[in-house]
This record gives sequence, C-alpha cells and structure tokens, in this order.
Amino acid sequence: MSGQKIKRGGKSVRRSASAQGKARQVRAARARTGSAIDTVMAIQPFNERQLHRIFLAMILGGAVVLAWMAASFAGVPTMAQEQLAHLAHQAGFELHNVNVRGTKHLNELKVYQIALADRDRAMPFVDLDMVRGRLMALSWVEDARVSRQLPDTLVIDIVERKPVAVLAKPDRFVLIDATGRELENVSEERTKGKLVLSGPGAGQQVAALSGLLDAAPALRPQLKSAEWIGNRRWNLTFKTGQLLALPEGKDESAKSLVTFAQLDGRNRLLGGKAVAFDMRAGDRIYIRMPDRIDPVESAHLAPTPKAATAPTTLPTGNPAKAPKKEVD
Repeated sequence: MSGQKIKRGGKSVRRSASAQGKARQVRAARARTGSAIDTVMAIQPFNERQLHRIFLAMILGGAVVLAWMAASFAGVPTMAQEQLAHLAHQAGFELHNVNVRGTKHLNELKVYQIALADRDRAMPFVDLDMVRGRLMALSWVEDARVSRQLPDTLVIDIVERKPVAVLAKPDRFVLIDATGRELENVSEERTKGKLVLSGPGAGQQVAALSGLLDAAPALRPQLKSAEWIGNRRWNLTFKTGQLLALPEGKDESAKSLVTFAQLDGRNRLLGGKAVAFDMRAGDRIYIRMPDRIDPVESAHLAPTPKAATAPTTLPTGNPAKAPKKEVD
C-alpha cells in the first residue's frame, strides 16, 4: 500500500454542487431585482432630481405635522404656527397657482381674487372653509368645493346656477334661475330667445309658472313672455304676439291653459287673426279680433259701436264642438 494520505473533512462533491447552485440563485435574484428596479425607474415620469425633491418635501411635511402636534401638546400653538409657516415656505408649500373648473357664465376673475386673498399664507394654513364661504356669496355659484393640491396649487370646483328666464325690471333686465335668484344684469339684446317675466313679485313665481306650463307642455316653446298681474294671475304672450289672460288660482289657470291648448290644436288659434284670448270667465273664452273683420266672422258677432276691435266668444266645455268659423 502506497504512502498516500487521505484528507478528511474536505467538501464532498455533493456539497460543492449545492454551494455552486446557491451562488447561481443569488446572482440570478440580484439580476432580477436590479432589472425590476431599472424598469420601474425607466417608466416613472420623474427624474432622479425630481424624486429627490418629492421625498424631501414628504419628509419636511412629516416634520411639520410632528412639530405642530408637539407644539400643540406643549400649549404654544401660535409660536408653533409661525415656525411651521416658516418651514412650509422653505419646503415650497406656498400658494402660487389656482385651478378653477366648472365655470361657464361666472367671471373667473372674481374667483381668483377670492382664492388669492390669502396667498401670503403657507398652503397648510389656507382656510378652505372661508374661501368656500366667500365663493358661495357669488350670485352664479350654487355650490363650490375647495381643495389643496400640494405643494402650491388650490383647486376650485364650481357648480353654477342655471338661468331659466329674464326678469324685466323698470330700469334693467336680470337673468334669474329657477328659484328666482338674480344672477346677472343683461342687455335687451341678450333677452332674445329667453322667457321674459314682468310684474311685481314675478321673480318669486318662477317655479309656479313652470308648474303651470307643465300642464300644457306643447305651449311652452311658443311662449315669449309672462306678466304676473296683481300678485294673483298670469297674462301670457306668445311668440305670435297674441295674448292669453288666465284666471286666478293654481288649478283654475292650469285647467284653462289645457283647454286653450286643446282649442289651439283643433282651431289653430295661435298664428290666426285673433290678437287676444280672455279665459277669466271660466266657461268661455273671449276672443278679441283686429281692426278688420271678415263677413263670416261678423255674422256671429253682436253689433259694436265701432269696428276698431270686436270680441267674440267660444264655449270651453267641449272643444270638439267649438264653431271653427268664429276663430279662423
């Protein structure tokens, strides 16, 4: 037997293979991790400098919150607020931008003036409720939402009121919404195509008039103006220039309007020769004709002192039997 020595305690083939396998797994994991991080860094929209500023702002923001809490517990909120404002300004938390959304008729300059009234304050100390309260005082604003978009932007979402008519006052025209709230003065030129209301208290009757017109929706697009008479009833003027006098009372006026719509559908009252229709009698409609009266029409009319105007009547109980010759 030769003099070779057998060395014990060395690595076996199996152990060596296992160690090499683990090393390969570690290298593969490192490669995958580095690749994933590189991929994330490649697709994110910020460069390394911007990310550094974002993280710094987050850290400073957290420090501001912690400092405020500590100062509040210590009973020195005023001093803490001043210090926090200083830190916030250093961190870039200042009001520089205002993003206004949802405006169509409202003058945005008024919104900016309200939002930037506290621009000297650091963003964490801008009073959002106070800003919203000032916005709600604007005539066009039905609702408003104010929020911060850190570090330097105030976002304002406006819900505007919807104009539904024009209120004719002695000295001006005013747009109003469905509640009668006055929105904005307008020129006479801008009233064209809009329903014009007149008469004392007409602005408070917008909802009532809308409900009345719902009884005869076919007449709504043909209406030009409405006058609230004596705080009790309506005179309606159509785009043809013809006037309809309705009786007092919610139910009575709605019933008369439906009857008029039925008569118009059968006898073409609107666009005809009559200049006015009076339904205040309830069971009859009085029709006033213009200067010229045709022979067929005059045969149904009682003699009048002069031929300037001539009233005639139609029964309203059964529109289907209304004599057509009287209203053509």
